[in-house]
Amino acid sequence: MKVKIINKSNHELPKYATVCSAGMDLRANITEPVTLKPLERFLAPTGLFIELPQGYEAQIRPRSGLAVKHGISLVNSPGTIDADYRGEIKIIIINLSNTDFELLPGERIAQMVIARYEQIEWDETASLSETGRGAGGFGSTGTN
Repeated sequence: MKVKIINKSNHELPKYATVCSAGMDLRANITEPVTLKPLERFLAPTGLFIELPQGYEAQIRPRSGLAVKHGISLVNSPGTIDADYRGEIKIIIINLSNTDFELLPGERIAQMVIARYEQIEWDETASLSETGRGAGGFGSTGTN
């Protein structure tokens, strides 16, 4: 599938790192380092604008390396870029560690996964079918 993209960043287009990669790394399109204090958020521009076909979304996910090494994550994860959105893709980064983090220009800050979705119609009813799980929630299926 081909997707239209405008690249106003200082970086090359996102790409898959390996043949089996599901996501492409997005980079911070900033010109100066940004220091994030513990629990501080930053809206990082990417300089990218996309046009997805109807029935697809771009899911924005944290990078595991930033999470494990520095405690850096995304506030709304996964974030969704809808097919009709034409603005710049921006990433809401948060520092969940207890030390400052310096975000560098061009640093890989998130992954973008393109996924198909379905829209539904509600069928309002008075009851739902029975299952073995029923209304069991967190931890209801055992401890293993």
